[in-house]
Amino acid sequence: MFNRSEHPHTRLNILTGEWVLVSPHRMKRPWQGKVEALPKQDRPAYDPGCNLCPGNSRADGTINPAFTGPFVFTNDFSALLPDTPVGGENINGLLVSKSASGICRVICFSPDHSLTLPVMSEDAIEQVIKLWKDEFESLASNPNIRYIQIFENKGEIMGCSNPHPHGQIWASSDIPVELMKETNQQEAYFKQHGKSLLSAYLDIELEQSERIIIENDHFVALVPYWAVWPYETMIISKRHIQQITEFTAEEDKSFAEILKTLTIKYDKLFDMSFPYSAGMHQMPVNDVEYKGWHWHMHFYPPLLRSATVKKFMVGYEMLANPQRDITPEQVAKTLQGL
Repeated sequence: MFNRSEHPHTRLNILTGEWVLVSPHRMKRPWQGKVEALPKQDRPAYDPGCNLCPGNSRADGTINPAFTGPFVFTNDFSALLPDTPVGGENINGLLVSKSASGICRVICFSPDHSLTLPVMSEDAIEQVIKLWKDEFESLASNPNIRYIQIFENKGEIMGCSNPHPHGQIWASSDIPVELMKETNQQEAYFKQHGKSLLSAYLDIELEQSERIIIENDHFVALVPYWAVWPYETMIISKRHIQQITEFTAEEDKSFAEILKTLTIKYDKLFDMSFPYSAGMHQMPVNDVEYKGWHWHMHFYPPLLRSATVKKFMVGYEMLANPQRDITPEQVAKTLQGL
């Protein structure tokens, strides 16, 4: 008889329409592959060599102010630029390009070089949330911007270029590929059912309670049924909200609480400052109103079995479709207990 905890199977990602192969029996295989070095755990509150600490010089020579809370500035090496000339090419529909413009911002979460989100106070995290909201509103006021991506790359293993805890906001003139997938899936569901896709999904998750990690008055943190990364999680707002600017003051507090609790659990998983790429997905701006859009936040950690064993997306994952070994249900049970 089929058992999803033992036998290989595929699961549908309802947000993208794509599939993931789950192979739980592979967790029994021995590991003789790459082992990562443990990152440095103790950092000072102030590092004179850090480009992001208060009063220090950044790479382009700009001097940071003596900030005492979260601090935001335009990235000195932005991937998108606001003044890109309009242009591109289209040769027989085969060689196609077009110019891209936008604004890239950096947010230092705290003046303290050592404070990651799980060790910040909830009040301090709430200040970051309010700054995210202010930046979103400011960037959305630019008619050339169509999508605003708020995200954080945490840890050396994720390619983070500076250890000072910080996140980024990239505001682009186009809607990125992943967001178009999620937009199409959510709109199609809403038009058919009159309810947001994630509201319906959350109803099932709360009823089954297998993959729920944390729940408070306004948000739920869970391991998605279709998760690709071993310890992938997602935060979903209970209320059908399309953008972060719609959060009430109470929702700001609840969001800070669940962010802190989830990232603490991550840190306890392998007794380290846990690495991940995390980001919010929300409705595009200066476009049509997508009534099906439902705010959520993804966490994609790279670790597989321990602090030193990384999950690599190679071979079948690159050439066919994503694959995971440990099941989402097993991961949820582990994280619940931390």
